[in-house]
Amino acid sequence: MDNTRITDLAVVVANQSDIPRHVAVIMDGNGRWAKNRNLPRVAGHRKGVEHVRDMVTVCGEKGIKYLTLFAFSSENWRRPPQEVRLLMDLFLNALENEIIKLHKNKVRFRTIGDIERFGKKITDLIHQSETLTQKNDALTLTVAVNYGGRWDIARACAELAQRAVRGEIDPKTIREENIEPFLSLAGYPEPDLFIRTGGEQRISNFLLWQLAYTEMYFTPVLWPDFDRAHFEQALVSYAGRQRRFGLTGEQIEAARHA
Repeated sequence: MDNTRITDLAVVVANQSDIPRHVAVIMDGNGRWAKNRNLPRVAGHRKGVEHVRDMVTVCGEKGIKYLTLFAFSSENWRRPPQEVRLLMDLFLNALENEIIKLHKNKVRFRTIGDIERFGKKITDLIHQSETLTQKNDALTLTVAVNYGGRWDIARACAELAQRAVRGEIDPKTIREENIEPFLSLAGYPEPDLFIRTGGEQRISNFLLWQLAYTEMYFTPVLWPDFDRAHFEQALVSYAGRQRRFGLTGEQIEAARHA
């Protein structure tokens, strides 16, 4: 890396805001929260939806522009069929009840993932919700459903392969920047902060490409208990970190005081 590139990147890093532009979240612990209270697992998922509302509100107040939530992974189809059906019903109800509120608050709604498996009623409502809110710019709320990071990368590579077959691109020239436009979050800034609730410390096939330089925050707090105070604690942790993107701390400090 030449000195000019190092200096430019260091300036970008040094001037970053203490508030992340993009927060990505795995909302883990709904089932355990319900089990701890002798409630059916779906009760935990219902409670978790309430905290999505709270997080959207806090993001709006803090000026966070992108919030991406992992709601249903491609692996979640392996759960008991009754739970999957209840999750689908909950997702449908959330769409029907929340989209108008999001629209009134200038929130853009998007989904990423292979949504066709959800059936016509849900996919039609998803498309309607995305169309209704597509021009909103206060916050982009993206919900990952039937999503997997490996699926995302494989899909992008397949598109590049098809273009190579058609002679539109030379395979020898393919670089990282050629893949990014075909990923689900193309055009988004990469997540600055990743939060996982529920005590597990892994990313579970979520945004594998996009999380390369993201700051990680793991908490034992179960998602239905993850309130405003817990979210603000995660933001404080993020603000106290020095993001270097492969540079040294000395390079960042030199740019900061240049």
